[in-house]
Amino acid sequence: MPKLITGCNGFIGKKFAEKHKPFIGVEDYNAWAMLENFHGWEDIDEIIHMGAISSTTCTDEERLNCFNVEFSIRLFEIAIEHGIPVKYASSASVYGNKHDGSMDPLNLYAKSKVAVDLWVSENIDRFELIQGFRFFNVYGLGEEHKGNQRSPVSKFAEQAVEKGVIEIFEGSEKMFRDFIWVDDIVDIVDNNGEESGIYDLGSGRCYSFRQVAEIIAKKFGAEIKEIPFPEHLKDKYQYNTVANFKWENKEFISIETYISHLSLLDMNQSQSVS
Repeated sequence: MPKLITGCNGFIGKKFAEKHKPFIGVEDYNAWAMLENFHGWEDIDEIIHMGAISSTTCTDEERLNCFNVEFSIRLFEIAIEHGIPVKYASSASVYGNKHDGSMDPLNLYAKSKVAVDLWVSENIDRFELIQGFRFFNVYGLGEEHKGNQRSPVSKFAEQAVEKGVIEIFEGSEKMFRDFIWVDDIVDIVDNNGEESGIYDLGSGRCYSFRQVAEIIAKKFGAEIKEIPFPEHLKDKYQYNTVANFKWENKEFISIETYISHLSLLDMNQSQSVS
């Protein structure tokens, strides 16, 4: 029986689609039409909901609500009706700059993720199984199409190769993220034995943006240049994120290991298929 995968052409969704063939794919452009016209729910053995407007700088609240909130809830209601297990992408952006597990979204994207998580928490007992995963800073090959929304790991690597200069914001030594390789994301989502709930999914280790730049600069012989921090991001920027939930018996790939094995051939092949 196939899985239904939303966002199947996105960075993370594509990784699930490559692993779970054959599958039923859903993208933003046909998402609502699919819900209205699809009649094969009894054949779906799991829903992997990775689709969303993922831009943290999106200001179209109506569009974010339509695709990130209303679509998700409607999809989940169908899953409840047919007893289909669900695994879906939440985001560590829900925490803002809080470190006590409370939610403090700093932008509209994060608020849309909070809305879905709250609905799931209120309805969790109605599901056969539902697991939400608050992804931290996901990186890996295949995110070139995301443009400026790419992870710093991929963005810095491209700058190092193409320009020989990595641009980081002033104060980047004070900006920390929990970075997690996309293949580790897929492994945990597919192969965990947890019950229904909403879980942090990060490596549990923090790097500053400067540390990431230094690792990549050393690999490719690039320089590091500081640039002014953008005005439009002030008061809307997370400065320190790290996953609180620990995944037992899982050894996450470090940035050092990932970069040490990253080749120009890998990067060129990834760009050609993105």
